[in-house]
Amino acid sequence: MIDMTAKLAPAGALVPRPFRELGRDRLARIDFVLTDIDDTLTTGGRLPSLAYAALERLHNAGIVVVPVTGRPAGWCDLIARLWPVDAVVGENGAFYFACSPDGGMTRVFAQSDEERRQGRERLEDVAASILSSVPGARLSADQTFRETDLAIDFAEDGPRLADADIARIVACFEAAGAVAKVSSIHVNGWFGRHDKLAMTRQLFEQRYDMDLNVEGHRVVFVGDSPNDAPMFGFFENSVGVANFADFGDDAVTPPNWITEQAGGAGFAEVADAILQAREG
Repeated sequence: MIDMTAKLAPAGALVPRPFRELGRDRLARIDFVLTDIDDTLTTGGRLPSLAYAALERLHNAGIVVVPVTGRPAGWCDLIARLWPVDAVVGENGAFYFACSPDGGMTRVFAQSDEERRQGRERLEDVAASILSSVPGARLSADQTFRETDLAIDFAEDGPRLADADIARIVACFEAAGAVAKVSSIHVNGWFGRHDKLAMTRQLFEQRYDMDLNVEGHRVVFVGDSPNDAPMFGFFENSVGVANFADFGDDAVTPPNWITEQAGGAGFAEVADAILQAREG
């Protein structure tokens, strides 16, 4: 067995512990599973059956599952309707969508319609700057379905760009005053103060009547990349799938735990452990 934690950080840095060491008593208390999608639920750009089956088994066991993703509003509407999940936080915290008991859809945004419109206009100039100054950078194929942010593809639908080029994309966003976050496939940028954790807090307060400062121990978060840093830093039960190690020193805030398996298999590893712990 390869020790993935050995790749994660230089000497003296915080290093995630193997997920297998997370105690069964803590896992047995888990009522909510939050998960990133790309390269956390997916493997090689596809959603494997074992990961979707893990979502289904968690749902059937009464555990609330909420994807927390950088993917766009159009995707999140479909996921909230069709997947075995209770809600979706999308575009890195720009909103949450949740199906209502009456069959309608609840949509809560971090910004007003006018703020989002103004932000999109400003991002058009940022996009032009990035595409003209970083050879090989391209708009994400899902940009059409976005409400709030700009997604620049560096690895999904074309050759992966060099780390230096990814850093230049981030610099272009930041020079314009935008927030920039790096996932495993995109650099996402937006104007505003929201992030994955802020919208997750709002979701829990409004939908579950929960204060995560008090009841965060009931939650597991599973992710894979630097844009998950707010979640990794907040949740005591934060878990990175094994491919998180690929980011090495670039991840400012690591998870507390890391799985043996990568991608969807790593998520299934977490789901299996939670379900087994709850069975006693």
